[in-house]
Amino acid sequence: MKQQICALQAELIKIKHSKIIWATFIAFALAPIMGAVCIFIIQGGEALGKTGALVAKAKAMNFEANWESYFDILTQAVSVGGILVFGFVASWIFGREYSDGTAKDLLSLPTSRTQILNAKFSLFVLWCFLLVLSNLLLAFVFGALLQLPPPGSGWLLQSLGDYFFTTVLTIIIGFPIAFFALWSKGYLAPLGFVALTLVFAQVIAATGYGSYFPWSVPALYSGVGGEYKILLDNYSYGILVLTSIAGYIATVMYWNYADQTK
Repeated sequence: MKQQICALQAELIKIKHSKIIWATFIAFALAPIMGAVCIFIIQGGEALGKTGALVAKAKAMNFEANWESYFDILTQAVSVGGILVFGFVASWIFGREYSDGTAKDLLSLPTSRTQILNAKFSLFVLWCFLLVLSNLLLAFVFGALLQLPPPGSGWLLQSLGDYFFTTVLTIIIGFPIAFFALWSKGYLAPLGFVALTLVFAQVIAATGYGSYFPWSVPALYSGVGGEYKILLDNYSYGILVLTSIAGYIATVMYWNYADQTK
């Protein structure tokens, strides 16, 4: 246990002075910022009696200047934008040593290889949760500044539950990315894999079979697909969890048994 904690501390030190962590927070913060801008424009249009293109489009999408619509944006941003941003985070965490040429130094440490991987997975989960928490805090700040009407306590708990459940789904489906980072010994293959999953998630969801494609499940649950959310069942979540577990096992097996000298 002590070695596991030391391995995690080592991973935290690596990102302490890295600029990449701030880049991910800035990129992920676009969702609450854009949501606040849309609400501000809608409030201005309603106050002035104007119906601009953005206001008209927002009304057509049933988007209103309230917490319900704001949380819908945040949750859907996690499910779609999270696949991309979390994928970038995983690619960096697991591919960094190969790109920097320090992978062999990592393998020579007295800490077991599995513990090193577990530390990286723990850092990945922690990093992603901090991203979604930062978005939530920004949303509360912007919502207060925009003077949005207070939501009901029951609705707030339900929305927070959906927000964090979507977060969990999006995080764990990122586990297979680690395998591609180790297998390719760098960033490009995992980032390419992320791009492919985003494309396939959109295409397969549009055909009506997204509930059985694990990378489509978070978006469907968040409500991006509208009525397609009702297609989700226990098999949908089971497939996602099994895919995540398979990604973790494949990563550990490759890291422990592949020839790392090549």
